[in-house]
Amino acid sequence: MTTQRVLPQSKETLLQNYNKRLKDDIRSIMDNFTEIVKTAKIEDETQVSRPTQAEQDHYEMHVRAANIVRAGESLMKLVSDLKQFLILNDFPSVNDAISLQNQQLRSLQEECDKKLMSLRDEIAIDLYELEEEYYSSRYK
Repeated sequence: MTTQRVLPQSKETLLQNYNKRLKDDIRSIMDNFTEIVKTAKIEDETQVSRPTQAEQDHYEMHVRAANIVRAGESLMKLVSDLKQFLILNDFPSVNDAISLQNQQLRSLQEECDKKLMSLRDEIAIDLYELEEEYYSSRYK
C-alpha cells in the first residue's frame, strides 16, 4: 500500500548523502566503542612500564570517547537535517493540511452566511412590522 514517489536527482543525492552519513557515524561509534573495550583489557607483558601504558590507555579512551560524542552529535545533526528535509519537501502533506484548513474555513463561512441571512430576514420582518405600526398610527 505504500506509494513510492519519484524524487528529483538532487533530492535523491541528498538522501544518499544522509544514508552515508548515518552509516559512517554508526560505524565510528561501534569502532570506537570496540577499541575502548579492547583497551580496557590488561596485557601481561609489554615493552612499556605499567604506569606509562595506563596513561596511554587513558588518553586513548578519552580520544575514542570524544570520537563517540562527535559521532553522536553528528547523528543528532543528521536527525535535524532529515526533519528539515521532510518539512521542506513533503508537499503532499502540506497540501493536504492546507486543503483541510480551507475546507474548515469554507464551512465556517457558509455557517456565518446562513446566520447572517437569517438575521437579515428577521430584521426585515421586524422593520416591516414597525413601519406598518408607524404609518398606521395616528401620532405621526
